[in-house]
Amino acid sequence: MSEDEEDFLTAAQIELYGKFGAPPSDMELERFFFLDDGDRKLVAKRRDDATRLGFALQLTTVRFLGTFLANPIDVPVAVMEYVAAQLGIEDASVAKAYLRRDKTRLEHRWEIQHVDGWHDFADFREALKLHVDRRSWTTGDGRNTIFDCAVEWLRNRQVLLPAVSTLERLVGEVVTAVDKRLFDTLLGLITAEQARLLLKLLDVPEGERVSPLERLRTGQKDTTAKALVAALLRVAAVAGIGLGEVDLSVVPLRRVIELSRYGREATATTLRDKTYARKLGILLTTVVWLEAKSTDDALELFDVIMTNELLARAERQSAAEKVKRYPRVSKDASKLAAAVAVMLEAEQESRVPQIRWLASPREGGLSWGNVGWAGGGACH
Repeated sequence: MSEDEEDFLTAAQIELYGKFGAPPSDMELERFFFLDDGDRKLVAKRRDDATRLGFALQLTTVRFLGTFLANPIDVPVAVMEYVAAQLGIEDASVAKAYLRRDKTRLEHRWEIQHVDGWHDFADFREALKLHVDRRSWTTGDGRNTIFDCAVEWLRNRQVLLPAVSTLERLVGEVVTAVDKRLFDTLLGLITAEQARLLLKLLDVPEGERVSPLERLRTGQKDTTAKALVAALLRVAAVAGIGLGEVDLSVVPLRRVIELSRYGREATATTLRDKTYARKLGILLTTVVWLEAKSTDDALELFDVIMTNELLARAERQSAAEKVKRYPRVSKDASKLAAAVAVMLEAEQESRVPQIRWLASPREGGLSWGNVGWAGGGACH
């Protein structure tokens, strides 16, 4: 959420722009510095090892960095050895001889640019400005991040990097214009009265220690009826500003979220120091967020209070009901206990009578015999 800036690049970004920050990884060596058959044919046109190695280094380095080095052999040792090995050059130090003729190096650059399909920055300047404009408008990323993305955008399209100051100025100008358009758009969504009410949120009333904005940003922590009243008053205060009908859909959602987050965290003093349009844009998105947040907080608090109260009442009623039913329950329990006792006693003697058929030898047939009990001894 910084204000407009002219020079924004860090010292590290300037130092590493179009240069090797560290030796390429093995994967990067294979991707950018491997010489295919077409590359080898180009290199083979050179007369000696120094020229062939120097040409190959320029050919591969521009693919990795997006620009030609002022000193073509100022590359990491790993790069020098990897390229030299592919050309069968055992002594890579011969590359020093490549620096003797500036004209040769420049001619090689022009040839590589033409054959390998590299474009001049001037031809893509307007396209890059459009890309930066869209990215800044949509994401709200900082200038440094957008600068790095612009470098990547140029490399991916094989556009030679311009001077670092040129690209820094382009990104800075476009992002500044986008920020102005953003806050002018937000300012156009509110009336003069709404703007006045928003600005009053930053003024600390006499006898108070904090601004109204700070009070509105702070929700209730207690779960009491008093806290619920305060939460409802907060809802009313936010709604009283009258932003319920403001349509923020004309601004990317990510920008709205970013601005409202900043408005929830920044102090009133910090916000007061912002420019008029920026200050109102931040307050607008913050209050719109507070409308939803304060309502949600009040409903949640109401739900907690009601739930706790209903549960407590239900428990009290349950306890009272148990007390009322206890005499009847005790009487029924006594009857049940007596019945269970009878059942247990009967279980001890629960042997079902069983009729046994006996053959009477004297009568030569079947007759009723004695009655035995199941579980007794064998029949005799």
